[in-house]
Amino acid sequence: MKKTLTKIIEKIHETPLAKKQLKDIAKDPERACWYARDVIGGRWPVAESAIAKDPYWAYRYAEYVIGGRWSVVESTIAKYADWACLYARDIIGGRWSEAEKYIAKDPHYAYLYAKDVIGGRWLEAEPTIAKDPESAYAYAKNVLKRPWPEAGIDKL
Repeated sequence: MKKTLTKIIEKIHETPLAKKQLKDIAKDPERACWYARDVIGGRWPVAESAIAKDPYWAYRYAEYVIGGRWSVVESTIAKYADWACLYARDIIGGRWSEAEKYIAKDPHYAYLYAKDVIGGRWLEAEPTIAKDPESAYAYAKNVLKRPWPEAGIDKL
């Protein structure tokens, strides 16, 4: 059954309309990521240059399609605190020293990185975390597990 379905899909992809649609899909990072995952069931080299330009979809492609690190896009993802934090947590599964200087600039993601990736204090990012009351409180409660008077958190 699966071989028959695969042959049908291959024949459909050979039509001029399908070829044009595939070119359009390959240029759109979101659609290309889903197509690679749901239709191809693996990497789609033709679309990877478009996907690599978008840090969110590059992260998702690494997660959903590659199932691991995608070294080609790491320098791009590293510059975005949100996606770098999630990439470290979900893809690398630990600290990502190349991205820490970017993550440390964002109070919310610095807190999440300390909690979810480091699993404890992140002294280098504490001055940034302390600048945002919500992140500082969450850091004190969930990471330090005590008041943090230096950040104005006198009780939890």
